[in-house]
Amino acid sequence: MNTIRTLARVGFAASLLAAATVYAQSAPFPNKPVTITTAFAAGSGPDAVLRQVSDKLSKLWGQSVMVNNKPGGGGFIAIESVVRAQPDGYNLLQLDSEHLAALPHLYKSKGFVTLQSFDPVAILFRTPFFVSVSSDSKWQNMKDLLAAAKSQPGKVNFGSWGIGSPGHLGGEEIELLTNVEMNHIAFREVSQLYTQVGNGDVQWAFGTIPSTQGVYKAGKLRYIAIAAAKRVPQMPDVPTVAESGGPALEVNSFVVLVAPKGIAPEVRDRIHADVQKVLADPDIKARYNTFAFEALNWSPAEIVRQAELKGRTYGKLVQRKNISLE
Repeated sequence: MNTIRTLARVGFAASLLAAATVYAQSAPFPNKPVTITTAFAAGSGPDAVLRQVSDKLSKLWGQSVMVNNKPGGGGFIAIESVVRAQPDGYNLLQLDSEHLAALPHLYKSKGFVTLQSFDPVAILFRTPFFVSVSSDSKWQNMKDLLAAAKSQPGKVNFGSWGIGSPGHLGGEEIELLTNVEMNHIAFREVSQLYTQVGNGDVQWAFGTIPSTQGVYKAGKLRYIAIAAAKRVPQMPDVPTVAESGGPALEVNSFVVLVAPKGIAPEVRDRIHADVQKVLADPDIKARYNTFAFEALNWSPAEIVRQAELKGRTYGKLVQRKNISLE
């Protein structure tokens, strides 16, 4: 008799668990905690924005939204930790446009095409890049920089935070557009890069406001141009590269949330709409204004289109010098 009662209780518990599982699967998103893995280090600009957005989403959804930092490996550490997750919206990934558009060209033997394994869900921001030099540099504009590069082929050096980064590929694009040859130096630490620019050991580098602000505020670094179509309100006295004597050039990066391939359209659309909603929050708008981050309302399809455009440019730059991370 006791055995029968025990079995009945076990069967009843199993039924409850099964019913709860079915309910969780059928209940509107979100009905449990969400995890967002990021390929960026804690304290970086993308991480700071993500944490603020996650906090707002958590309040909006009534569910915890956890941030999981997995930097390194060119983005593959974060990518590989999420790519096999269920495409149900509960495991999202923060990447930038270079993870979407440059990785397939930089790791050809892997045969990995980011947008074949992930679906774009929402865009967080786009950031422009400034051409930064030491405050003691004799270069006052892009004309000076390019003149030095032309007079000393391969001698002028520029730094970036990694091979295949927009800071690296942006420099390669300047070389292509102006027919100059410079020397690229890749750094592992962003802070080390701009310290070296500030003391003149690295002659110039692309940088964003948040990545350079420590050295800039210390008076050791200045901006001679912004690689954008127009000036930004945060730095109205900084001319565009074209205005400063260089080519028409736009170097920027956009940061997005993606999900493992196969996310249901209704879940994707819910996340997209809610991210847009929290990006309109005054707190986030204030942070964006401080960093010169641009809020966009791109659809998932537009994210794909923009990534493909960048991919074509990056493919040409990578092929030109046979750049590889393998």
